[in-house]
Amino acid sequence: MLLQITHQTRYLYSQPVFLEPFVLRLRPRSDANQTVRSYHIDVTPTPEGVSHCIELDGNNSQTIWFSGLHQTLSLEVRTLVQTHHEDPFNFLLTDALALGLPLRYQPDLALALSHCLQRPSDSPQVMAFAQEVMQRAKGETIPFLTLLAQQIPVRLKYMLREHGEPWTADETLRRGEGSCRDFAVLFTEACRSVGIAARFVSGYCMGDVASGQHMHAWAEVYLPGAGWRGFDPSRGATTSDDHISVAASYHPAGAAPTCGSFRGQAESSMEVSISMRRLEPAEAG
Repeated sequence: MLLQITHQTRYLYSQPVFLEPFVLRLRPRSDANQTVRSYHIDVTPTPEGVSHCIELDGNNSQTIWFSGLHQTLSLEVRTLVQTHHEDPFNFLLTDALALGLPLRYQPDLALALSHCLQRPSDSPQVMAFAQEVMQRAKGETIPFLTLLAQQIPVRLKYMLREHGEPWTADETLRRGEGSCRDFAVLFTEACRSVGIAARFVSGYCMGDVASGQHMHAWAEVYLPGAGWRGFDPSRGATTSDDHISVAASYHPAGAAPTCGSFRGQAESSMEVSISMRRLEPAEAG
């Protein structure tokens, strides 16, 4: 699938402020599941400098910095991405121990995945939820993952929550509802409670959940021989051709699309507009 994405972000301040360096994670990944055909970003005001970085988690980031005082900051990203992720189960697990739960990685792999195995808390609610799903999946890894992704949107009400940090997994269960990022955090913590390394993913998704107007969030788990595999608990399914990954991290903050601050006595607000369109190959030029 060939997708054209235009992502506009505008920060507004009640009076001129000094903009501290901003970190941008807006360039989609290029990997086995997707290829970035083109990427262009316009920043207003013009930055004093721009640096590019491959972060610890492997994300593509840019840091921009400014001089002088400014009352607005506008970012416009135009991206063309080709996805090739038609069969999410086209993999082979190379370690028989990974077929059952609790999953136990080989020592060297467990060390490399340690951040994605740590649980923010030992919530009894989350552990009980994960154990219930594991029992229904008869202790098998792949059935557990698919059933977990299905059960979250069945048991909890999906809501659009445009601003704010993700809720903890415990809070999402207690409230009985959550946004895509809340569901992603719940999925990752439930996975970690049964020994599966999991991380938070931010990106774009065509379809009814994201409606093409907001960034989306889901989770990825690491399976020996299969690598990182995506599951979308807002849709109750694996990720597929209509998901475009931008950034991933063991903690949601590491996958945030933008991160920055300012100096000055001012009120701030943010406006975001995202449009996505499926193209035919001939339209890409």
